[in-house]
Amino acid sequence: MRVKEKETTAKQLKDKIIEGIQNKRGRKVVSLDISNIENSISDYFVICHGTSNTHVDAIVDSVIETVNKDMQEKPFSKEGLENLTWVLLDYSDVVVHVFQDEYRSFYNLEDLWADAQIERYEDTEI
Repeated sequence: MRVKEKETTAKQLKDKIIEGIQNKRGRKVVSLDISNIENSISDYFVICHGTSNTHVDAIVDSVIETVNKDMQEKPFSKEGLENLTWVLLDYSDVVVHVFQDEYRSFYNLEDLWADAQIERYEDTEI
């Protein structure tokens, strides 16, 4: 029963993170379910990109604020806030990657984790 509770919590966290991204119109949002991959470091990766340093910063702030307000969770670690080309937010069960477009293309995490179940989300209209 405990495993089911953890899965539900990880899914709820993932959904709240995606809401935070969509609030600031993050681009090409995807979630990768890596929970069934042996030795995976979390249950989900959530990946998106922004169009500038300012946009990436706004997306990251929105995710942190939305998750903290609605779920009382804070990331265990934050990386990449200095240059804002690739920011990583580690919520343990869910790891968030917010890129600038060219860095996302270069690192191509979606292909790196090709065994994961991928769910794509519609971009919010401007």
